[in-house]
Amino acid sequence: MLILLPPSESKTGRTRGRPLDLERLSLPGLTAARAALLGPVAEVSGRPAAADLLGVSPNLTEEIARNTQLTTAPSVPTADLYTGVLYDALDLASLDATARRRANRRALVISALFGALRLTDRVPPYRLSMAVNVPGVGPLAGHWRQPLAQELPAVVGRGLVIDCRSSTYAAAWVPQGDLARRWVQIRVPGATHMAKHTRGLVTRALCQSPEDPRTPSGLAEVLAEAFRVELHQPASATKPWVLDVHPPTS
Repeated sequence: MLILLPPSESKTGRTRGRPLDLERLSLPGLTAARAALLGPVAEVSGRPAAADLLGVSPNLTEEIARNTQLTTAPSVPTADLYTGVLYDALDLASLDATARRRANRRALVISALFGALRLTDRVPPYRLSMAVNVPGVGPLAGHWRQPLAQELPAVVGRGLVIDCRSSTYAAAWVPQGDLARRWVQIRVPGATHMAKHTRGLVTRALCQSPEDPRTPSGLAEVLAEAFRVELHQPASATKPWVLDVHPPTS
């Protein structure tokens, strides 16, 4: 299985460590697209109107400034980089060694700057949304669409795509053909603040489970051990299965 996660706006940095090395990142088919973004993102982040162009608050000057140091700042393992509600619920640090190895294999963070990252990849903190139109590059979802479409199907193989992304990040890659029939979107009914938390718990449960379901119904059975779930068939051949996962009551 491949669990697609969104990034978080909040990120943890370090004061010491080696800088970014694109050649050491996983998914080498994305290297050229990654390299093509570093300069334009650094350039726009140094402009007086950077906050408006990046769609962030002008008060976030320190986070915007990080984008100007992408090739020199200390890099951080992706597992430690992202913080926030989903990642707090996932709580990677508390997983045992076997579950952590499954997380390293199964989880993939979709990133506006790096396309997709394994939890073991090391990258610097940055502030960039997939919704941004970068001058000289264009809309980021469009920038990543072809590279991700070429790279990710082989990563999935014969497994399921378990989609925990927000709509903004889902626009960067839509599974096609046979893979679309193994695409399951995790939906949290009636939830707003609990949606990210529940998706984090779902990811944690799948990393803790030795099961590797190959069908949407099999996934529903695995998650039904810990959650109340309801599986819905795709609305069309190009749409995902939808698995409603209700927030835990305690």
